[in-house]
Amino acid sequence: MLKTRIIPCLDVADGRVVKGVNFVGLRDAGDPVDAAIAYDAAGADELCFLDIHATHENRGTMFDLVTRTAKHCYIPLTVGGGVRTVADVRALLLAGADKVSFNSAAVANPDIIAQAADQFGSQCIVCAIDAKTVAPGRWEIFTHGGRKPTGIDAVEFAKTVTEKGAGEILLTSMDRDGTKQGFNIPLTRAISDAVSVPVIASGGVGTLDHLVDGVVQGGASAVLAASIFHFGEFTVAQAKQHMADAGIPMRLS
Repeated sequence: MLKTRIIPCLDVADGRVVKGVNFVGLRDAGDPVDAAIAYDAAGADELCFLDIHATHENRGTMFDLVTRTAKHCYIPLTVGGGVRTVADVRALLLAGADKVSFNSAAVANPDIIAQAADQFGSQCIVCAIDAKTVAPGRWEIFTHGGRKPTGIDAVEFAKTVTEKGAGEILLTSMDRDGTKQGFNIPLTRAISDAVSVPVIASGGVGTLDHLVDGVVQGGASAVLAASIFHFGEFTVAQAKQHMADAGIPMRLS
């Protein structure tokens, strides 16, 4: 059986790790390369770097961060934010990323997923979905850092991009982001049931039980968290042991 992954997420703005609530109110959480090295040593299964501003100026910063991180870390690294073209994917993979995540560009043109997957393989193409609850049992995709509504149904879009070749879905509940109230389980379950690729649950972790819920109730293959790790509330080892104690297959060594 495949092991469940714990993925610390490093939201990067202007070369620093930041964390907010509902995508706003950012506070500094340190140097991303130092954080990545610490998470590698702590036993994280993967890391995720997201350039949350994704401005043209920050693009060079991210390439540098990826290169420096890859020199020191040996766990898989997913990078996203501002990825628009197949050339962007190539550049980030060459810089040392293992997987590259599309978000707004995939919403604008889902065929970019197919083009990237055809060239580099589905295994390194992630589609990030930022979804907000708009009615009971219905979730809408928002883009541009959660500021732009699209009218697109999140579950249907997840099906579309996996059919195009996305090898993984990074699913963030905007309602829960930074709230520490737990994952949006109905959303996570709906997406997990709708697609055949791994789903990474993101948005809302405040306790170790929330991580368990994302897998057991939400059907996620991996759980992503930021605040509980960045600010020292829990360690990766504590999280893994708690999930293992709940009967979830984990990589503990």
